[in-house]
Amino acid sequence: MAALWSRKREAAADEALIRSLYEEHGRALLAYATRLTGDRAAAEDVVQETLVRAWRHPDSLVNGKGSVRGWLLTVARNIVTDRYRAKASRPQEVAESPATPPVQRDHAESVVDSVVVLEALDQLSSDHRDVLVEIYFRGRSVTEAAQALGVPPGTVKSRSHYALRALRETFSGQHVALKGVAG
Repeated sequence: MAALWSRKREAAADEALIRSLYEEHGRALLAYATRLTGDRAAAEDVVQETLVRAWRHPDSLVNGKGSVRGWLLTVARNIVTDRYRAKASRPQEVAESPATPPVQRDHAESVVDSVVVLEALDQLSSDHRDVLVEIYFRGRSVTEAAQALGVPPGTVKSRSHYALRALRETFSGQHVALKGVAG
């Protein structure tokens, strides 16, 4: 019972110490921390952390090696410095939003899409594949593709129509097959 009473007395003494520190030095500490951080909320956090450290190390306050306020201001400055260094060592965090998409998205899906398209192109006849390569991959017009392939523009249009239809059928067949596997 005596040990419990002793701990309660110590807790009350610690609380009184922190309360008196805050009453005597709180305003100066908050003003100093606000100047260092430029942010009132961050400064309040610094003051709170400073008082927690004072509570953990009460012997440092009464060791006679300087003023209590000097010790508190030094601790506050060290906390701000530590936070600044920690923040500087990490990359800046940016919230993801439609206006600020992530810097790099996972490209696995686009790789899979490319593989699927290339496999589908391999299933086409060489005439159909060549027309699609000229128009979609090389960005040529129908006339330019016709000149490059040595065929009339009407043939390029016809081949591209049938090639795209074949690709649609290939993809819709894969979708049905994949849906059947997943379901």
